[in-house]
Amino acid sequence: MHFTRCNMPPANAAVRAVLEQEAADKGWPALHAELAVVDPVTAARLAPADSQRIQRALEVYRISGQPLSHFHSTQGATKNIAADADSTRARALISLEPLERSWLHARIAQRFDAMLEQGFVDEVRALRARGDLHADLPSMRCVGYRQVWEALDAHAARGSSEPLPLAEVRELGIIATRQLAKRQITWLRSMPQRQVVRADEADPQRNVLAIVRQVLD
Repeated sequence: MHFTRCNMPPANAAVRAVLEQEAADKGWPALHAELAVVDPVTAARLAPADSQRIQRALEVYRISGQPLSHFHSTQGATKNIAADADSTRARALISLEPLERSWLHARIAQRFDAMLEQGFVDEVRALRARGDLHADLPSMRCVGYRQVWEALDAHAARGSSEPLPLAEVRELGIIATRQLAKRQITWLRSMPQRQVVRADEADPQRNVLAIVRQVLD
């Protein structure tokens, strides 16, 4: 079937289910990288964690064989947009990457500790108690949420009257976050056109702003 801009493919539950499973297995940044191959115009305007729009763009492509950008403009305009997007990305794609892995690991631990101190376990416990959510949902498979949910399930299965072992939850959450960060850095390094700013230097914001000024000038 030939689709035009006026009859963009409607939502397809089966295709969406497949994409959600792929995201659960590989993460949305990996699907964003896939989108960048088949539809660089759309990928350029989406963040790697923009799950809803990434899902829709890949859904359209898998159903029609055409990128989402094809339906948003004429073919000629799309080519111009793609060229402009490539040029803009080459000049303005800024990547914050730490040089020292130990610094990154310390920041991850600091962030997860702050989440625990601010009631993260109670938040997941309340979500779990609602009854309309389950552990296989993409939102509940996010790093942190998945580890706490599974710990609560295991704790309930044991019927233990002891408090939830927070040290174990903390360790699992930090390990999962490190793995996610590693995948994200690998994905960033696949884009040689990026301008790298060290996240672990004294004032990375100053260097980011300097690059932005150069692009705008």
